[in-house]
Amino acid sequence: MNPQTVDEYIAASAPEVRAILEKVRQTVRRAAPRAEEGISYRMPVYKLYGVVVWFGAFKGHIGLYPPVRGDAALRKASAPYAGPKGNLRFPLDRPVPYGFIGRIVRWRVKQNLAKNRRGGRMQG
Repeated sequence: MNPQTVDEYIAASAPEVRAILEKVRQTVRRAAPRAEEGISYRMPVYKLYGVVVWFGAFKGHIGLYPPVRGDAALRKASAPYAGPKGNLRFPLDRPVPYGFIGRIVRWRVKQNLAKNRRGGRMQG
């Protein structure tokens, strides 16, 4: 699978995860309405002054990247979902915490905006 758009990514995914991926997409769009949607590393990516998040469907879970950093409460809340290198894994056999994903996205936007104000690279 080498999708060029998020629509293609979702359409090429297993039928049982398409609705979940679409809901993750809607959650990200609501939390970061100005973010640019695209494909990077063969996964959906959202950028606003840098990468906000990537997400993807894997066997048994939905992955969310990058790791949560800079907010102790958010990091602690993400601990049950921590995968390798701190990336998050939301198991498909449990309800996906869309509200929590929204919190992470809003935090990432806030981090990116702060970095941009300090003279960091502007992208997206």
